[in-house]
Amino acid sequence: MDFLRQVFNIRFEYKVFFTTGLFDGKNDVFRSFLRESRNAGVVRKILFVVDNGLVLHHPDLISQIKSYLSGVPDILLVEEILILPGGEVTKNHPEHFEKILAAVHHHGIDRHSFLVAIGGGSVLDVAGYAAAVAHRGIRHIRIPTTVLSQNDSGVGVKNGINYFNKKNFLGAFTPPVAVFNDNNFLTTLDDAEWRSGISEAIKVALIKDAAFFSWLEKNAERMVRRDMDVMQYQIKRCAELHLQHIAGVDPFESGSSRPLDFGHWSAHKLEQLSAFTIRHGEAVAIGIALDTVYSFLSGRLKEASLKRVLQLIKNL
Repeated sequence: MDFLRQVFNIRFEYKVFFTTGLFDGKNDVFRSFLRESRNAGVVRKILFVVDNGLVLHHPDLISQIKSYLSGVPDILLVEEILILPGGEVTKNHPEHFEKILAAVHHHGIDRHSFLVAIGGGSVLDVAGYAAAVAHRGIRHIRIPTTVLSQNDSGVGVKNGINYFNKKNFLGAFTPPVAVFNDNNFLTTLDDAEWRSGISEAIKVALIKDAAFFSWLEKNAERMVRRDMDVMQYQIKRCAELHLQHIAGVDPFESGSSRPLDFGHWSAHKLEQLSAFTIRHGEAVAIGIALDTVYSFLSGRLKEASLKRVLQLIKNL
């Protein structure tokens, strides 16, 4: 038998920034990233994909982006800013994914360029998948705008769209080049969106950090009252725990152990059965409750622990 063996390693690195007023003219965080990543003399195009729900609540956002990026060296902003519907509908219908690909083609977006997605997890998923497959990979920047996406999906390496009526049937593991969490975007969320995103914090606390779970219990009321300082700590710690797990032994989930999917096996099915009227965060909370009850019934968890988990979900 004759064969050749190929083995190589690839290092992935990206930063998750936490800021306020990302596109405020006085805030230099985003411009600094673009300057630091430049190749002298290479003009880089930047194409934005924005969640329609965000535009409705932040009507000046588009003009702010254009003003903010004017005069940045070697950056050419594509005038056409794509607006996609938020929520699962944008992942259910391939035309939204195809719209991004058409814009990439029409505007000559290449591997020196950036595709920037601003919005909730669904818009980030669709844009991230388009960036992953166009030209076999365009540099992708994520700006998550919900508690759920700032906690979890926006800082991770997964993207995708729904196909054959199956959640995330098409997708890829493709890390972004940077993530920017702007807490200003959270201020216009309704209470259901604000609260449901915390379910991902419950999940990661239960599998990674008992002290963080206790913190969530103690601060549940303040989070419900929309205390921004408390919510910012929750988001940063949740993102940190997700990043630590992703950087572990199986970042692309090639093995059978997927702890970050705790509570998700039923959550994804619940979303589908409800025609996606149940929010992802709400479905995850239900899924966590189910898994925790099963753990108790099978003798793996004490009743006192079961009651703590269920009570925290109720309190939120």
